[in-house]
Amino acid sequence: MCRKTVLDNGLRVVTEKIDHVRSASIGIWVQCGSRSEDIENNGTAHFIEHMLFKGTAVRSAFDIASEIDSMGGVINAYTGKELTSFYVKVPDYHLPRAIDVLADLFLNSLLEPDEVEKEKSVILQEINLIEDTPDDYIHDFFGRIFWNGHPLGFPVIGTRETVSRFHRSGLLSFFRENYRANRVVVAATGNIDHDRFTEEINLRLSRLEGNGKIGVTNSPVPCSRTGIHFRELEQVHILIGTAGPPFTSPLRYAAYLLNSVLGGSMSSRLFQEIREKRALAYAVHSFLVSYRDAGKMAFYAGTGEDKAREVVGLIFSEMDKLADVKLTDRELHSAKEQIKGNFLLGMESTDSRMTRLAKNEMYFGRNITIDETLEHIDGVSAETVRELAADVLDPAAAVVAALGRISEEDLIPPEWKSKRS
Repeated sequence: MCRKTVLDNGLRVVTEKIDHVRSASIGIWVQCGSRSEDIENNGTAHFIEHMLFKGTAVRSAFDIASEIDSMGGVINAYTGKELTSFYVKVPDYHLPRAIDVLADLFLNSLLEPDEVEKEKSVILQEINLIEDTPDDYIHDFFGRIFWNGHPLGFPVIGTRETVSRFHRSGLLSFFRENYRANRVVVAATGNIDHDRFTEEINLRLSRLEGNGKIGVTNSPVPCSRTGIHFRELEQVHILIGTAGPPFTSPLRYAAYLLNSVLGGSMSSRLFQEIREKRALAYAVHSFLVSYRDAGKMAFYAGTGEDKAREVVGLIFSEMDKLADVKLTDRELHSAKEQIKGNFLLGMESTDSRMTRLAKNEMYFGRNITIDETLEHIDGVSAETVRELAADVLDPAAAVVAALGRISEEDLIPPEWKSKRS
């Protein structure tokens, strides 16, 4: 059973009670991410996420880690484009202690100047790690091209230039502006009593100030172009992307199916055509990313420089086919079962359910039940998938990015060049 309470300061508490488990997953979610930044302070949200684990007035960084360990729990955090999350999972009998630790680091972190300087070094090393990992770095490179200067294209981690400039006063200012009660959702799932949990949250987080402005930027408009980053690598890493439906779009269910058919599994068209039949790549897949008012559908492949043009041509061809010809009944049924199965298996863990509960509240303002989701997936027709494909899978409008020993001349097949010019 799911319940919701709004505290006096505007903070929302949402819970889902699951009687048959002995764990509890708790997350403090903030409607703030790299999209809330500008070019000068890019990476601030991610930096703050790191700093909140560096100690409070009553707990050192070691105390935070060891206290959670002593409960047999796990604690972590992540920053995305639109959301930041701090979460913990513990046995249900340790719930009050876990809440106390999580609320303490969220509200009372010291952000000491010495720790800020040390964390700069850590994050600069993280940037180096990403740049040394081509199949990670291609996503940041692609994002900058795809979103064409919009904050959604900023790297979540920031850049060397921005991270090197961070200081305590700037971090505190960003925190006070963005970490406001009306932008915070506390979500919990597991063996939890909603009323008692809400009392604990109110006791610790009621002093968080509310009424902050929700950060809104203009909706992005992707533009068709090709970006090449020449590097001496053994493989060429390719990303091709087109606009996709936003997080709340009714077409999101059709997009799930479209992604599944194209490259979402080992039986998908791209995997079968590029890897199994032609042995052109080891890694090939598609993925869907959605935000408040925008989205993208993208296709990744890592291949040899002499195979890159053929791989791009095959991806374009599959995009074209789906726009013209409806899925077979077998493909549609298989895709639906895959999506439903993956969804239901994911709902077996309390942390996955907690994440879903929080995002539903933040994007929809309500809980979307499992049965409702399954009904929407089952209700998608082959024609709806084809219409969506015709609308978004246009090779002429696609953004193409490549990393490796390649040029645009050697990347785009001749038969597609004129269509993209």
